[in-house]
Amino acid sequence: MSEGAILSWRSWAPWVALALALVLLPRLLSSGSSLTMMSLMGIMIIFALSYNMLLGQTGMLSFGHAVYYGLAGFVAIHAMNAIAQNKWAIPLPVIPLIGGLAGLAFGILFGSVSTRRGGTVFAMITLGVGELVASSSLILRSFFGGESGITANRTKLMPLFGYKFGPQIEIYYLIAGWAFIAILAMYAITRTPFGRMCNAVRENPERAEFIGYSTQTVRFIAFCLAGFFAGIAGALAAINFEIMNALSLGAAQSGTVLLMAFIGGIGLFWGPILGAILVTFLQVTLSDLTGAWMLYFGLLFILVVMFAPGGIAGWLALHGPALRSGRLGRLLPAYALAAVPLAMAAAGAILIVELAHHMLVKASSDGSLVHVFFTTLDGASPWPWLAALALLGVGAALTRLAWGPVRSAWAAVHAASAPVDGPAEAAVVPPAAQGVLPT
Repeated sequence: MSEGAILSWRSWAPWVALALALVLLPRLLSSGSSLTMMSLMGIMIIFALSYNMLLGQTGMLSFGHAVYYGLAGFVAIHAMNAIAQNKWAIPLPVIPLIGGLAGLAFGILFGSVSTRRGGTVFAMITLGVGELVASSSLILRSFFGGESGITANRTKLMPLFGYKFGPQIEIYYLIAGWAFIAILAMYAITRTPFGRMCNAVRENPERAEFIGYSTQTVRFIAFCLAGFFAGIAGALAAINFEIMNALSLGAAQSGTVLLMAFIGGIGLFWGPILGAILVTFLQVTLSDLTGAWMLYFGLLFILVVMFAPGGIAGWLALHGPALRSGRLGRLLPAYALAAVPLAMAAAGAILIVELAHHMLVKASSDGSLVHVFFTTLDGASPWPWLAALALLGVGAALTRLAWGPVRSAWAAVHAASAPVDGPAEAAVVPPAAQGVLPT
């Protein structure tokens, strides 16, 4: 097989695998709750990748990206109602394109103002635009529907090949198809000269201006494209839930997509995909287990910022050289050694959070008994608190001691994986790993 054929196969293999995974997942996870969760994951993947076009690719921190997601969702749900009422021959799979065009239109409108400046000024403008639109949602009741929102019935639209998109499995495949198209399109954009210029504006806007490119124009185009894909996600959300309300365009939704992108890793294209899957899974599962689930998101974000600034994808990418050299197994004993005290510290932190949440929020109505880790504890007694503090303190101290062997294992593996003629200092610990492995 020629080298060109090998490269071509390697470039297409991930996309074939992604398509097969999207097709086969409902066969493996066929329950209603699984289909609902996977549908939501597909929507959030598009949304998180659209946000990463701003933050990860162009270096624009936005605090109001949910505006384009939410506004496009409202346009899409009004379009669904108009199509159903007038019996226009427009099938449901076209609605995400309408939402994308709406997101593009709002991106042009607000982007023409916000992208005139970069950095902190841009972030503050997006925050102001987000709050302006969120407050308008309670005033323009004919468009936003007030607190109750706007509803629609997706089954009233024209069927496509006999499918009316009533069952959740049909909606899943609709979302999966649009997710595949959006992921492929956004990845293709990163490989174009424009995508490279976005990276240049992110890294050094002064040099980009010096070689003749307008950084404002690059930011504006990236902003509009991000609005377009966020609009597709918003329209898919309108189809999936058949309702849109003011919560979909508020600051909480903008904060959620920021968490998805950053936790997953903004430095790699597939990082926000991991972040969207993880955060969506935790949102659905943790909200059923504890009332303090938002606090866990905050703690997770802090831990990622402190110990893995490259996100989950960045941390996984650090293992690439060890995997390619066949030495990844040398890291597993050190990881196993650190996992035990790390689990102790995590258990202590969870106990403290659950005890504090119950005593501050639920004790007046439910009493002092707290159900956690398949057992019942008395939050009014000092012993559960002392046990939780002991687990956290001892676990954190032992984790710090166990991290020495982890760093030694990293140094040995990367020294063995480094090129023979490379610099000696590059073989100790890669610079990115120094941001992941605490001293």
